[in-house]
Amino acid sequence: QVQLVESGGGLVQPGGSLRLSCAASGSIFIFSISPMGWYRQAPGKEREFVAQITSRGNTNYAQSVKGRFTISRDNAKNTVYLQMNSLKPEDTAVYYCNIRQTWGQGTQVTVSS
Repeated sequence: QVQLVESGGGLVQPGGSLRLSCAASGSIFIFSISPMGWYRQAPGKEREFVAQITSRGNTNYAQSVKGRFTISRDNAKNTVYLQMNSLKPEDTAVYYCNIRQTWGQGTQVTVSS
């Protein structure tokens, strides 16, 4: 089993940047061999895919964030990151980290002037 804890959310103005972190504990072997994903859920909307990174570092992004967000992982620190640049109000959501069937508790990102 793996446990996930997200951090790094907050309030930022449009055009600003944030870096989210997701620290894993528990089965580090599972972390090292598994793809990791970031998802988000805005108020009144369903949870949606944001980005994924495989164990080998291959990445995939939702069209809405491509070119603005970057997912990365540090297997030595058992952590996955989401660098978010050029943030827009429509990026406002709770952001969740995912590995297999496990989810973190989420971190709130609010983009507003």
